[in-house]
Amino acid sequence: MLRRLDRLIDLSTQGVAAILVVVEIAILFAGVVWRYLLNSPLVWVEELAGILFLWLVSLGAVIALSRGEHMRMTVIVGRIGVRGQRFARRLAALIVAVVAVGLVVPGISYAVQQQAILTPVMQIPGSWEIGGQLVALALLFYVAIRQLFRGTTWSELVLVLGIGIAIGLVLWSLEPEFDDLGNADLLIFFIGIVGICIFIGVPIAFSFGIATFGYIYFTTTIPLAVVLGQMDQGMSSIELLAVPMFVVLGLLLEMTGIARAMVDFLAALVGHRRGGLSYVLIVAMYLISGISGSKAADQAAVAPVLLPEMRRRGSAPGELVAQLAASAAMSETIPPSLVLIIVGAVTGVSISALFTGGLLPAAFAAIGLAALVFFRTRHERPSAGRVGAATVGRLFVVAVPALILPFVIRYAVLAGITTATEVATVGVVYAIVVGIAVYRCFDWRRLVPILVETAALSGAILLIIGTASAMAWSLTQAGFAQTLADMMTGLPGGKYGFMAVSMLLFVVLGSVLEGLPAMVLFGPLLFPIAQQLGIHLVQYAIVAIFAMGIGLFSPPFGVGFYQTCLIGKVSSDEAFGRIWPYMGVLVVALIVVAAVPWISTGFLP
Repeated sequence: MLRRLDRLIDLSTQGVAAILVVVEIAILFAGVVWRYLLNSPLVWVEELAGILFLWLVSLGAVIALSRGEHMRMTVIVGRIGVRGQRFARRLAALIVAVVAVGLVVPGISYAVQQQAILTPVMQIPGSWEIGGQLVALALLFYVAIRQLFRGTTWSELVLVLGIGIAIGLVLWSLEPEFDDLGNADLLIFFIGIVGICIFIGVPIAFSFGIATFGYIYFTTTIPLAVVLGQMDQGMSSIELLAVPMFVVLGLLLEMTGIARAMVDFLAALVGHRRGGLSYVLIVAMYLISGISGSKAADQAAVAPVLLPEMRRRGSAPGELVAQLAASAAMSETIPPSLVLIIVGAVTGVSISALFTGGLLPAAFAAIGLAALVFFRTRHERPSAGRVGAATVGRLFVVAVPALILPFVIRYAVLAGITTATEVATVGVVYAIVVGIAVYRCFDWRRLVPILVETAALSGAILLIIGTASAMAWSLTQAGFAQTLADMMTGLPGGKYGFMAVSMLLFVVLGSVLEGLPAMVLFGPLLFPIAQQLGIHLVQYAIVAIFAMGIGLFSPPFGVGFYQTCLIGKVSSDEAFGRIWPYMGVLVVALIVVAAVPWISTGFLP
């Protein structure tokens, strides 16, 4: 009976989420058409899209949990024995269940409060938005409990539950002591508990969630419904709706043959030179990052096309993965990167300005990587003959629709035709039309899995943003923001010292926490300090994102590095020693970008 219920929940959540992705694309694209072409704006589009968006990402979080796709650190857990890994998984499931049930109960009262608040245009009760989160929390609780009990022996179950109850009793007994500790209790919850949870493999979103939940419950008199309210605020920004739109666009690039057409042309153009395919890899990542916005989608689009041919020409597998990881780190600031959009949403910096400011720093880093490739391959013999001009011309004609797309996306935003949220839907429609009519490569059987994958990845990302927003709010209420501001503004060297410490901080946070949670958590705290010190916010954003990307793709903790190894089907040990020269080049590029503001701000209006 439980297996049937599992199957029913999986099918229903995936089916509804897939439908919501399609509906969101249709609504946003209709808004663009009616406003720009018909000059008759649909005033309800943004409101309805925002409500459906919260339902989409909430269900996506459930799908991601059932598939084991929430972002987590596995470096430490992966090095312990099988029994230790089983225990860590059970403990992680228990923590997820506690977070879910701890939020769903106060969430009901929060939904009742929101019932009286109507949306401005459609007059829809605010509880409709919260309803999706409550349904998702209930489903998250069920899925976590099933993961806790599935295949668990009674001894393991008793041990895990005993540890969980013991920790709860210890925190409850220490509740009177927390008042005397002052802000020292922040170390217990937001350093101790978060750190332990992350290192034992608890999904990052729930690591933030359990720490925030515990801090509010044991050290304050603030109602727990506030946590859900802050999560709702963190996830409900309309700019974040771009996340699922660019995820589905990135997946469509590979399916429709757009990425392959672009890479084939570049390979024919320079593939015959020494290290030619390495140059193609760097340029392809630069161009494709300007379309999909998702690093995983970029790598998945490029790797199957280039890596087999690079292997055939004698390149070491570890070298290929090192180049792919470094190229992904380089392209973090290329619009329409999801990180750019999220930074703009959580810090208030203009997304259009970030789009403009991110191009040149990435180009500077790409030139540095290309120079390193030239140096490392200068004694190699070309392993392929020159392609004839006729073939290059034919491949160029075939690639024209693919090469146009990055410029269409950027122009649509910068010219004011679409918002950063809407532009991905233009790209999706363009990719579908080109895939069907031009490349004739559109596998309808893969469409539903792509939509479900979009929902799962979006849910995993947005849940991190939600819990990180609640955690950042808690830190602010505790006075940590002011303490951090006083400490950072008092650093020696003024704004230069602040910039140097920020770079180091985001490299470390990008490695340990991944990029998005680090940016959501510390962006709202650090950006006002940067502005106070006279640093241009666009430059600071680009430097922070660039540093975060370096950390994300650097071993031993960078999750992006291991993701790249999986995509390239190469052991991490083979790539570990080869990636450091490439990361060294990126660090030099980061320092130059931080020292020369014009690289980030020179083309701003």
